[in-house]
Amino acid sequence: MLEEAVGLGAVTVLGVLEQAYFSLQVIYARRKYSVSPPTTTGPPEFERVFRAQANCSEYFPIFIIILWTSGVFFSQGLSSLCGLMYLYGRFRYFQGYSASAEERLAPMYFSTQVLWVLVGFSSVGVFLSFCRLYLNVDLLQQLFSALNL
Repeated sequence: MLEEAVGLGAVTVLGVLEQAYFSLQVIYARRKYSVSPPTTTGPPEFERVFRAQANCSEYFPIFIIILWTSGVFFSQGLSSLCGLMYLYGRFRYFQGYSASAEERLAPMYFSTQVLWVLVGFSSVGVFLSFCRLYLNVDLLQQLFSALNL
């Protein structure tokens, strides 16, 4: 099982490192704009960095859960690839939002689409596993038989 999950594990570690990077950027912005904790307001430049980090942190648990569900029940390879795409999208989102509120939109839409793909993979994988385990119906096998594959 461990060998099968190495891609998911690698993406998870990269995601944690990305979250650490975002948190460090907030610390640097606090110093640069003289915004001491626990204050969360300040110049717009600080607030954008702060909100970008907070938004990325809010979605991170959802991403990790759906990444692993998709990888375990659907495909580790495809899920890991989607995970890398999601992390790239969130990185671009963070950079864009830090620069201006408008520059966050395209990366936000991209990463949201990738997240929905992972939700779809997870749903299909869990459904097929449920049918196979509890209903004794292998839908993939029946599909391949019907298509003569």
